[in-house]
Formats: sequence, C-alpha cells, structure tokens
Amino acid sequence: MTKEEFKQLTKNPVLLDGATGSNLMASGMPRGVCTETWIMEHKDVILNLQKAYVKAGSQIIYAPTFGGNRLNLRMHSKENDLETINRTLVSYAKEAADGKAFVAGDITTSGKIPGADESYTYMEAFQMYQEQIGILNDAGADCIIAETMISIEETLAAVDAAGSICSLPVLCSMTVEADGSIFGGGNALEAAAALESAGASAVGVNCSVGPDQLVSVIRNIKETVSIPVIAKPNAGMPVIDEEGNAVYSMDALSFARHMKVLVENGATLIGGCCGTTPEFIKETARILGLK
Repeated sequence: MTKEEFKQLTKNPVLLDGATGSNLMASGMPRGVCTETWIMEHKDVILNLQKAYVKAGSQIIYAPTFGGNRLNLRMHSKENDLETINRTLVSYAKEAADGKAFVAGDITTSGKIPGADESYTYMEAFQMYQEQIGILNDAGADCIIAETMISIEETLAAVDAAGSICSLPVLCSMTVEADGSIFGGGNALEAAAALESAGASAVGVNCSVGPDQLVSVIRNIKETVSIPVIAKPNAGMPVIDEEGNAVYSMDALSFARHMKVLVENGATLIGGCCGTTPEFIKETARILGLK
C-alpha cells in the first residue's frame, strides 16, 4: 500500500482487528512463552482468529509479529530466528486475509526507553526497528504499525527507521492513561504532533483503558494533527479473578457503542485491544454501518 492509497482508504472510517494475545491465551498459550514461536507451532489458532476478524469486517489485520524485534526475541534465545519468524508470521496473516484485508507488519516497544536506560540509545532502537521493518516490508506487509509504544523517543526511532528503508505508511499508537499521559514521559498530544512531523501516516492510542475513557484524548489528538487518528482500546478495565486471569468489563455491544462515540470525536482507524474478540469487531462494524 502506498501512502497515497492509505490516504484514500482513510477518507472513511477503517476497521482494524481486535486483540491477539488475550485470545491466544484463551486458546491455550501459556504465560511466559515466546508468543511468536508459539504461534508458529499453532498456525491453525492464529489463522482461525484472523479469518474471523476479516469475516467480522476488519479491513486491516495485524501480522502477529508484535514481539519480533531482536531485543524481545533475545529474552527467549530466539534472536537468530528473527527473519524466519517475521517472514513466516506475515505469511500467516496474508493467508488469513486472502486478499480481503490489508496486512500490517506489527512492531512494538523493546520495553526500554532510549536515554533513560544507559544501555539503550536512539541509534540502537533505530537499528533494531530497521532490521525488523526491512523484513516485514520484504515479506509483503502493506503498512507498518508501531503499537503499544511507551515512549515518544523510541516511537520516533521506529518512524525514522521505516522511512530509511521503505515507503510504506507507518501507523503509530501509544499506550496511555485516561488523561493521555505516556509511561515514558510526555503525553499523547505531544507524541501525535512529533510523530506527524516525523512522517507518520496515522497516530493514536491503543491498550491500557477502555473506549469510554478515551473520548477527550481522541478529540484532542484530532484537533492537534491533520493525519488519521487511531483508537484501539481494551474491552474496558480488567479485574483479576481468583485464577489470575484478566476479566474485562465490557461486552461487545457496549464496546461498539463507545467506539461510535470515538469516531464521532475524530477517530478514523478503529479496533480493539486486550479482551476484545471478533464479536467486538462485528458489533462495531454493525453499529457504524461499515458492514
């Protein structure tokens, strides 16, 4: 997808997919394993999930390459398999999409903040993302999504890295508190403005909170930038049950109604994060008249 094609696509609301990780755990993925290699060993689980998202109305699905950067894979001694993992998981998503949806190459934080951690610099972040994005681009991703980002600096490194090696649209979403503050410092408005200036094709937020808590954040981002705004919240706020599982507060209908409010306040790219399922996307599509 070219940046111009992305601009045309986002003239109207675009439906993203919902959660991956929480659904994989519901399908039997243990805590603490390398998510990417578990998916490679359970291809049918991810194919069934992503096909369900496409059937529900998702126009862009995220390849399950979320933790596929060198630093994250190193924690599981899988860094030497980085290229194979990323190429394989993009191919799974493209198979699930079957030409009916675009595939985003998904990248995320290393968990470190450039500058705050002396062992992690902007250049190291740049090189880490350059490596992964180059593979995602070569594997046929239609765009790049940097999601659940925790610092403006690291996200800027991702945007710069993408721009150095490909011409794909780069979408960026930070994880924020209800007041828009970012874990690594700053807030969603500062991030949105900086990322637009750096060349991002869309900016916004995902994870952390439910859609009911993001209305003012989304509205303020929309007033700050001229590019499309992303809203991909959780299914409300979770509580932890006696077995240690996160139980989210919203059902599909409630979530969809709140997502409609976010669209009315400026969100263009909409989907779900933790706790959401294909039913949430289907209901959101119905409420918004997208399907």
